Amino acid sequence: MQLERALDAYLRHVTIERGLSEHTIAAYRRDLGGYLEWLDARGITSTDAVTATVVGEFIAERSAAEPPPAATSLARLQSAVRGWHRFLAREGIAQDDPSARLRPPKTPQRLPKALTIDQVERLLSAPSPDEPVGIRDRALLELLYATGARVSEVVSLDVDDLAHGDVLRLRGKGDKERIVPVGSYARAAVDAYLTRVRPGLAAAGRATARLFLGVRGAPLSRQSAWLIIKAAAEKAQITAEVSPHTLRHSFATHLLQGGADVRVVQELLGHASVATTQIYTHVSVDTLRDVYATSHPRAR
Repeated sequence: MQLERALDAYLRHVTIERGLSEHTIAAYRRDLGGYLEWLDARGITSTDAVTATVVGEFIAERSAAEPPPAATSLARLQSAVRGWHRFLAREGIAQDDPSARLRPPKTPQRLPKALTIDQVERLLSAPSPDEPVGIRDRALLELLYATGARVSEVVSLDVDDLAHGDVLRLRGKGDKERIVPVGSYARAAVDAYLTRVRPGLAAAGRATARLFLGVRGAPLSRQSAWLIIKAAAEKAQITAEVSPHTLRHSFATHLLQGGADVRVVQELLGHASVATTQIYTHVSVDTLRDVYATSHPRAR
């Protein structure tokens, strides 16, 4: 089969059958598109012409590029290539899988960067309570910290998703749903936004069920939410780097520091494996060391 047709078949598969997010699919399309261009430059135009040697040469060339690619980027590229070839072999589109012996590179485990509780409180208090967008922004920030949701999950919320009192229905990766509790502070902030601000924003645009709206009435985008978080961090004079995932990391870290079971945190975050959640236990261990060092008479 021609490479372009084979790529289209794979992208349909990961979109429809595996339900991957738009961002993951876009990354696959970008990485595999570069792979196909590389193959085409070498006169390889069909799936059966790709051998294990060819795959190895491609990865080796990308690994030796200048500037060197990040380990995470290289791992994602290898994952895309292996997933594509595995799919082609399984579906009988290609005779075998030339990437079967390809091993992903080891990526350094990075500890998530969490804010302190004081920093979170300053961040949440940064939006102005006297301005409509400030009330909206406070609701957005409170909800992110209260639920540990991804930014993409929160901006995708509909008003009806909040119709269950003190719990919230979130749609995560692969369109998997989970239910998470919503604390009283977040609920009060969202209620204030719904009654005092959202009707005015909705009147400025077309009818939409989305919870968070921009000043023109359109659904709030991930990029706009990111700017809201950055602006709040600057106003709160937080010098640490604050990213869209920072409140999610802080949510998990503070729960574990407060004594929550790691499997409960796994469920709240929507992680498929507890191993993904356990990275946060390293942060808690650091906290335990600090407490031990300052409290135990024989620690130093």
